[in-house]
Amino acid sequence: MRIEIQIDSSCTEPKIVVMTASMTEEVSRIVKKLSEDSPHIISGSRGNMVEVLEQADLIHLYANAGKVFAVTGQGEYLVRLRLYELEERLDPNSFVRISNSEIINLKKVKSFDLSFTGTICVKLSNNTVTYVSRRYVSKIRQILGR
Repeated sequence: MRIEIQIDSSCTEPKIVVMTASMTEEVSRIVKKLSEDSPHIISGSRGNMVEVLEQADLIHLYANAGKVFAVTGQGEYLVRLRLYELEERLDPNSFVRISNSEIINLKKVKSFDLSFTGTICVKLSNNTVTYVSRRYVSKIRQILGR
């Protein structure tokens, strides 16, 4: 990708033009990132307290019994957003969906065990073991360069 900046004193506000041969996933991500107005905050509740959760602290997020939970090193929090809403708010370079009910932070993965047939076993930094569903195996293999 090439970036070009032109200084024009007659310009009243910044303008961004994206030139591309075709609309790709990368171009869509760039446009989406540029059009975001505010940072996406994720909050979770534990007991009577609501806390702002830093993305860097999140280990994984999962849905269970109609509720969504976020797990950090400090514990588990109930989140009011759905997984697809969280997926939109989370950094796509750090977080990846591994099943219909779970998103993991790639920076909090200890290891991927590829020896299982048809799935991948994931060990997270808090020693939680989870599995990539068959539907998402090819996506994880692509991320891992396998």
